[in-house]
Amino acid sequence: MNIQELQKEIVNTLMEKGVLVTTEILKKVKDLDNEEKINFVKTKIETTTVLTTDNVLTTLEYLSKNTCDVKEGNVEVVFSYKENNEKKKEVADFVTYFRNRYKALERILKNRPELQRTLSISRVLDKNKSETVSIIGLVTEKRETKNGNLLLVLEDLTGSMNVLINKNKEDLFEEAKDIVLDEVIGIVGTNKETIIFVNNVLWPDIPLHKELKKSPDEAYAIFLSDVHYGSIDFLPDKLNKFLSWLNGEIGSEEHKNIIPKIKYLFIAGDLVEGIGIYPGQEEELTVKDIYDQYSGVVEYLKKIPSHIKIIICPGNHDAMRISEPQPIIHKELAPELHAMPNVIQVSNPGIVKIHKSEGFPGFDVLLYHGYSFDYYVSNVDSIRNQGGYHRADLIMQFLLKRRHLSPTHTATLYVPDITHDPLVLTTVPDFFLTGHIHYTYVEDYHNITLICGSCWQRQTSFQLKVGHDPEPARVPLVNLKTRKVKILKF
Repeated sequence: MNIQELQKEIVNTLMEKGVLVTTEILKKVKDLDNEEKINFVKTKIETTTVLTTDNVLTTLEYLSKNTCDVKEGNVEVVFSYKENNEKKKEVADFVTYFRNRYKALERILKNRPELQRTLSISRVLDKNKSETVSIIGLVTEKRETKNGNLLLVLEDLTGSMNVLINKNKEDLFEEAKDIVLDEVIGIVGTNKETIIFVNNVLWPDIPLHKELKKSPDEAYAIFLSDVHYGSIDFLPDKLNKFLSWLNGEIGSEEHKNIIPKIKYLFIAGDLVEGIGIYPGQEEELTVKDIYDQYSGVVEYLKKIPSHIKIIICPGNHDAMRISEPQPIIHKELAPELHAMPNVIQVSNPGIVKIHKSEGFPGFDVLLYHGYSFDYYVSNVDSIRNQGGYHRADLIMQFLLKRRHLSPTHTATLYVPDITHDPLVLTTVPDFFLTGHIHYTYVEDYHNITLICGSCWQRQTSFQLKVGHDPEPARVPLVNLKTRKVKILKF
């Protein structure tokens, strides 16, 4: 169809839906000068429940004022876990899994100048004289000595060894208190027989020289999480208000001019409330069939303008195993979700590259729902004492520093993949999106934008019992050209 035929199709659709097509509407429809803008209007007409002359005019006005084309964003899947079910898991697979983790993190640690000349633990144990040595090991034990010092047992592929951190080295000791089991660290210190007295502890961490990428053009991304459709505590009014804003029906003129430039919308898991997640949950469900839960939430997603790419990873409430990495939501459970052309699904965790163009490498976005967060809030003093669930940034920094999303064996259930550990962060992202804790937080860490998504569910009875105070209906909006973030409240 040519532009004139497409414009005529819009007018006919409006008339079929009972909208009075005024002279003003006709004029603004004729002002739509490209196919992208026309398709944007068509999607808005098709997805709006109640169409009026006023809200049609609102859409047409902000498109006519905006000089940019309403173009789709571009998304490339960098990592999405696909499980190989050919072989039954065995005990030996766990050994292989941890060996692969060690090797991956060892490679990262050896990029640090202090660890360029590391020795294996067996070679250090063979030394007859005391000297400065460096090793890389996986933490298998951690305890406080009777003198108040910190004693760790580190293991590599050749053996294990005690390392001691003296309480009198106050800064080092304080930092080392956050060490958790099964993480991989580097140690520099002085060896004496079967022990190393530690002078420095080094983590894989994020390079300090990481570039802060900025898009050459003005475009926006929105970050959400934890919709929990089907819960008695789901907030449809709040979500509908957000969707009205996203369709230009409400909001300031500044915001309405931004709408066509929003290219990406991320959802970090828990699209639905799920079934059988915790004892007594059935009493707190308004939708008790999992198929109906996914059908219902898709009706909300269909209200998102079609030029916006929707990137989704699952969470622990979604209908699948809890063990990480979680695969994408199964097509049999959510066929309508799979049928949406602007939806891209990735595993949990997953990585996508967005907004790549000629001369610009794009942004790498890491999505992780955050099921391991509960463990680290409870077990890491520095996180718990500085805000706990209200400080998602501290948890995210903690995990980035270790380059692993759940280093401790008991922090979350996991699949012992024999080829690699999918929770190791070999790719350094530009954005790190999480959810799970239902409390928005935005921070920067070594030029990575950390975003914890909000939720669309009021405080549940379980959250009330454990003292968890959520903050629903907050939406971080990121300008990809400036990397500035605004948190919108609905």
